Amino acid sequence: MKAKSLADLAAIKQALQAQAREAAEREAKRREQEARERRERELFARSVGPVQGLKDRGLAELDRPRPRPEPRQRALDEQSVLREAISDEFDVETLLDTDEALSFRRPGVGPEVVRRLRRGEWVIQAQIDLHGLRRDEAREQLATFLREALKQGLRCVRVVHGKGNGSPGREPVLKAKVKTWLVQKNEVIAFTQARASDGGNGALVVLLRPSQGRPGS
Repeated sequence: MKAKSLADLAAIKQALQAQAREAAEREAKRREQEARERRERELFARSVGPVQGLKDRGLAELDRPRPRPEPRQRALDEQSVLREAISDEFDVETLLDTDEALSFRRPGVGPEVVRRLRRGEWVIQAQIDLHGLRRDEAREQLATFLREALKQGLRCVRVVHGKGNGSPGREPVLKAKVKTWLVQKNEVIAFTQARASDGGNGALVVLLRPSQGRPGS
């Protein structure tokens, strides 16, 4: 490195000084690291006392096959889906009360609960309108609606399924399916046909079980 002027010489000097400082800093850090590791080894030796290495018995180290990984999370997800699933083949008629509203209540829920539900004594806190949806869409949206309602601590909701006037043969296909799906959901403890002012035979008023961990539930 040749200097053509005093300014160049000064710059070269500064560069060499900077390199020297960096080298000194690296050396100081290295020594500090070595000293720290030495202190840790001495501390470990004082803590555990004298040690004796194992004798080499000449045993071969075998490469044992490891067990195949189990996709536990996927299994848990599949179990969750099975719990959420609702079937179209469930025979709901065996569980419905034989009144004109075809009400439903789970074992342990008294008939007075259904009567109060039918009279509109429970405030409807949310509703979902399934009218006009295809069966698979309606089933999925109903499951999602009930799950979210339970998370929010809602107790009484309305499910609008329509009267079937637009269905082939004017048969209320979705109406029957909705009752089948509701019976299979554990969060549903009772339901009944809505009053005329709340949708009549085109809707159901559904009572959900209290959600855990919410004030007033």
